[in-house]
Amino acid sequence: MILVTGGSGQLARALEAFSGGRKLRRVGRPEFDFDRPETVTHTLQSTRPSLVINAAAWTAVDAAESNAEAAARANHDGPALIAHYCASAGIPLIHISTDYVFDGSKGAPYLETDAPNPIGVYGATKRAGEEAVLAGCPQALIVRTSWVFADSGKNFVLTMLNARRNTDRLRVVGDQRGCPTAAPALAAALLTAADRLSEGWSHGYAGLYHACGAGETTWHGLATALFEEAERHGVPRPQIDAIATADWPTPVRRPADSRLECGKLARVFGVRLPDWRDSLADVVDRVFVRQLH
Repeated sequence: MILVTGGSGQLARALEAFSGGRKLRRVGRPEFDFDRPETVTHTLQSTRPSLVINAAAWTAVDAAESNAEAAARANHDGPALIAHYCASAGIPLIHISTDYVFDGSKGAPYLETDAPNPIGVYGATKRAGEEAVLAGCPQALIVRTSWVFADSGKNFVLTMLNARRNTDRLRVVGDQRGCPTAAPALAAALLTAADRLSEGWSHGYAGLYHACGAGETTWHGLATALFEEAERHGVPRPQIDAIATADWPTPVRRPADSRLECGKLARVFGVRLPDWRDSLADVVDRVFVRQLH
């Protein structure tokens, strides 16, 4: 059985939706809560999974600055506990991480071999979690992803669609570059890797991987593409003004260029995520199908 944590999140829901014939259990709070380590231990021991995909995390980037201890519990302490269990049980762990472990100053897509340099509490705690997982579990894969969106949960795509209901003019940052990633596409890639792991462990599997939608854009580019797709469903296209990061101040500076190079995942597991534009079209369709029901 595959145990998926972060049960209420968009990735965990996508993993369940695309699980097919695989046995998969999705768990989240309050049943599984990093703030209550005993629930983590109980769930792991009672479930006895063959693989854990840890999609649970503190993801509120700005709020992490004033809640550093809580962010550390979710992004470091909890994953470390899972890694310890997986090591003792002799099972693999796929731990989901983020492009925010980088500062965005490289000027080219980041490789797994590039040195992390997080610029906020969120990124720092996620990097600490990576280190704890790799140190604690010999059968661990760290999968970094970025700009994740889906037809449910909290994400940029739904935020933009909701904002459009109140205005016909939007201001969106146009000087941050990255790789948008649809949760369904990421889930499919992770499950393909999980299938390979179920066939037997190889020491070459352990380590860091990047997994994002193919291609790149800015937040402004993503918003523009989003409303091109939404227009097919009768949503009038708003005016979208590109603004500078400085014009949208936040408590934490975001990486200016957090593109990730994903070739290693393809070389080791034969997996490449589809182009983000294609995945975006699929997710937008799902949004409007959901609204009809």
